[in-house]
Amino acid sequence: MTIWTPTLDPEAPRYRAISDAIAGAIRSGELAAGERLPPQRRLADALGVTVGTVTRAYAEAERQGWVTARVGSGTYVRGTDAAEPSPFLATPVEAHDGLIDLSLSLPPPHPLRAAALGRALAEIARDEAVLRHCVNYQPERGLPRHREQLAAWMGRLGMPVAPEALMVTQGGQHGIDLALRALTRPGERIAADALTYPGLIGAARLAHLKTLPVPLDDAGMDMDALARLCAQQPPRLVYVTPDQNNPTGTPMGEARRERLAELAARHDFWILEDGVQYLPASERGTPLYQLAPERTLFTFSTAKVLAGGLRIGALVVPEALRERLGATLRAQSWMVPPLMVEAVCRWVASEDAATLLAWQTAELGERQRLARAQLAAYAPSGRPHGSNLWLPLPEGVRAAELLADLERRGLRLTGPEPFCVGSEPAPQAVRLCLGAAASREALSQALATLLESLQTPPPPPWRTL
Repeated sequence: MTIWTPTLDPEAPRYRAISDAIAGAIRSGELAAGERLPPQRRLADALGVTVGTVTRAYAEAERQGWVTARVGSGTYVRGTDAAEPSPFLATPVEAHDGLIDLSLSLPPPHPLRAAALGRALAEIARDEAVLRHCVNYQPERGLPRHREQLAAWMGRLGMPVAPEALMVTQGGQHGIDLALRALTRPGERIAADALTYPGLIGAARLAHLKTLPVPLDDAGMDMDALARLCAQQPPRLVYVTPDQNNPTGTPMGEARRERLAELAARHDFWILEDGVQYLPASERGTPLYQLAPERTLFTFSTAKVLAGGLRIGALVVPEALRERLGATLRAQSWMVPPLMVEAVCRWVASEDAATLLAWQTAELGERQRLARAQLAAYAPSGRPHGSNLWLPLPEGVRAAELLADLERRGLRLTGPEPFCVGSEPAPQAVRLCLGAAASREALSQALATLLESLQTPPPPPWRTL
């Protein structure tokens, strides 16, 4: 049996040549939508390269949106247009033909977001001294006054931090990438919940790290399982979203937070704590950066609070790592654009930020209540004021089939595969991003569509032989 074997560009790195060949074959129609790529070992043998080279090439093709990896099944062609990206790499688009897209975790839309940014930018335009600062190079960790303003705002949100511990970043994802690149080397092991944020999976893949899954239950990451993992070979870093797991919304209990801090000290690993998915202080636990300050990096962002397009966040860094993280940021981009940092600092110091956050918290609470009431029979999980809801599917309903049917009906959700760490099998469940709906009315329509699809009898199994 022959397999697809491309001709490679001899001048390009092997992995890049393979990923480029995949893209070219899809564009030309040589590889069709839905077609499975050759198993990595077979293609490696055919091309005379290592399996690792093919693995890296497939990961690059997936990053570019040409293919998608299905746990336990293989890697498949997504389509003939690279604008059809993988779920993690997708960007929000305007609704068309009645489509309601609840696949991306976005804050609920409000006109105050654009208006507040406009006011902040107008203030800057009238301040000549600030404009002079904004056109000059800045320290890689950010101006001291910007870090003081961001620390003060985080304190008002219930996340007390010292300004000297902050590093300004280009969003939460940048904070994750900085931490991984500064603290790990290619081939090292990191651990995360068996279902976790796809941005961590993508960043780990690009850094050539081995990501190990740790089971989680209703109290968060299973610390006994992590302890067994550490007894074999401790990971270099453990990534957690302790206040609400993404996608399940599960919070980590206080006892497990303390156990994680104790395991980090005993086995000498770093903790990367992700607090980007904002919750009010009443729904958060004790921050790990307070329980284990010398071993924890905490990433936060304005994306889920003010606006995702700002791309401004903060990384709380232990003193021993500040110089190393600063050097890593400087090597990547030298600094975060000071104009956007100044705009964010003016925004968070104004009444606009408090007004917007109060509205958003109340709005997400209402959306959670609405969704939970309509989906009560299916036992969804999430936080009372979180933006996401995790829906386990009833017996006999497959996530892939449900998602395809919902797409035909004008509703887009996210399936389980993007969240699976390593080779973990994907549960039959879907994630709803409640904040992404344009309004509560649109959310109600989406929920009705979902219920209708769930209640439609599946096709009889004997259709497939």
